[in-house]
Amino acid sequence: MIGAARRELLFGGIYGFDWGDPDIAPPLKFILDRYLFPYVNPEDTAVEIGPGGGRWTRYMLDFKKLYVVDYYADLLKELTKNVKKKNIRLIKNNGTDFPGIQKCSIDYLFSFGTFVHLDIPVIDAYLANMKPILKPGANVVLHYSDKTKIMAQLNKDFAENTPEKMRTMVSGHGYTIREEDTTTMWHSSIIRFSI
Repeated sequence: MIGAARRELLFGGIYGFDWGDPDIAPPLKFILDRYLFPYVNPEDTAVEIGPGGGRWTRYMLDFKKLYVVDYYADLLKELTKNVKKKNIRLIKNNGTDFPGIQKCSIDYLFSFGTFVHLDIPVIDAYLANMKPILKPGANVVLHYSDKTKIMAQLNKDFAENTPEKMRTMVSGHGYTIREEDTTTMWHSSIIRFSI
């Protein structure tokens, strides 16, 4: 009980901040500056998978339209406590789909802190299902578990994934890998790709 109260005070009650604030934590600030800010464009439409309480969502509010997608309705409800803007569309999915998002309508897709927990078949299904909604040249940035790193190996909640497995899946779906970062995070890696 005391721990929960302390987290509430320290992180303003925003779900996800106890894993770090991108404005303060140097590795997260790097992710923000390298993989998010350069792609935020008021003429573009974006998707965030697994928004939690809005830790990363708050930096994406300048998109023309922002779809936030999650399997858990309670997490979407949590997000609405912290982020209120007319350009946001909440989508409760069935696990790996994108209901209500038109084909070829997305310029940018981002997920941080979600794919680290997803097993390979779920990631593979997401990669297949996101392809139809992406515009040609759209950028996708995914943060995933990297079990080649000791901190991921010690985390029983992290999925069994590696950069090699991720590359194989991404390429297998016909995407072009634009960039990989296997060094910034101590338990995970980032991949940026496009159609």
